[in-house]
Amino acid sequence: MKAIRIATFLAPNVYPVYRFIVEYIGQKLDCPTEIIYVNSHDDYFDVAADMSFICGLPYILFMEQVPDALELIAAPVLLGERYQNKPIYFSDVIVAKDSSYQQLQDLRGKKWGYNEKISQSGYGITRHHLLKMGETDGFFGRVIDAKSHQNTMSLVADRKLDAGAIDTQVLEVEWIQHPELRGQLRIIDSFGPSPIQPVVVDKRMPDVLKSDIQGVLLAIGQDENAKAELAKGIFKRFVKVTDSDYDPIRAMLEQARKANFLELQ
Repeated sequence: MKAIRIATFLAPNVYPVYRFIVEYIGQKLDCPTEIIYVNSHDDYFDVAADMSFICGLPYILFMEQVPDALELIAAPVLLGERYQNKPIYFSDVIVAKDSSYQQLQDLRGKKWGYNEKISQSGYGITRHHLLKMGETDGFFGRVIDAKSHQNTMSLVADRKLDAGAIDTQVLEVEWIQHPELRGQLRIIDSFGPSPIQPVVVDKRMPDVLKSDIQGVLLAIGQDENAKAELAKGIFKRFVKVTDSDYDPIRAMLEQARKANFLELQ
């Protein structure tokens, strides 16, 4: 039997949990699965994955490019009251613990880092927040591609960047894995919520297989043997989502386009 190719385009510090989920799907469906880690959403259509964990903004952009390519089957709900038992997350603005910055306005003219231009958590939501503030003409002094949320955190802690917006799931997992970072970083603001990163499948996948995979994901949060592994990525459970659940990201992108404000400055 051909293995189900499942890709994750999300932060590497959550990769072990995605690997567990992929293996779990294979065990429950009694079929081989293969996990692929991909550094950039730009490579999405080169990977030829049957199923993917992707960011919400790329999902919107991919659906614009190839409307019949993808189908949503689920999205995670995270552990913690902050997430309101809904498939949402936030982006926390971090600075060095001993810096003088107390609010976003203090970052005018400073060095801002991001993980990927196509990222909702690190780029799209920041762009939207600045647009709401009317700051579309060079708020930051420099905007630097740090390549990942983890690199952004490290560079901020080392004072090589002044700040960045970090996916709250990634930040909380990083603090679990590297508790010393709590003493090096400080949160001064939060953007969001945004609809959380969805699970998508190739629309050409047989309907029976789609349904089977979806069923496994929707049940995994009730499996007592799986809960401890899921908690390592602060996953609580998975729920059904529809395309309209991602309309908030779609609206943010449309507002940025209308304002001709697609590049952070």
